[in-house]
Amino acid sequence: MATDRIWSYAPDSGHVEGQDLTGFTVAAADGTIGHVDREAAPHGMRHLVVDTGVWVFGRSVLVPAGVVTGIDPQARRITLACTGGEAKEAPRFRTDSETLDQGYLRTVGDYYDRLPPRETASV
Repeated sequence: MATDRIWSYAPDSGHVEGQDLTGFTVAAADGTIGHVDREAAPHGMRHLVVDTGVWVFGRSVLVPAGVVTGIDPQARRITLACTGGEAKEAPRFRTDSETLDQGYLRTVGDYYDRLPPRETASV
């Protein structure tokens, strides 16, 4: 996926403008990693903050919208084009102020953009 597109939902992702994704379960290619804590789009860099809970990584991770491959509003489930390990290895998300930092967001976008493409299970 192109870096400039990493911050936008793909047309076939199932995203509906204005839909609140807070609380949706988030599944990587190899299993559930958490739920959406919040959405943000500073500087046009749309992303999800995913709370992984203490049983997964013990922290939150930031996921650009372009990594989302499917949204199922009835099941309240989002699928990603990465594995749980790849999400865990993304640049560390520590504070909410980072969601406003263009440099940090670019680093996150570059990381996800370099991941190998993969097929994911449908939502």
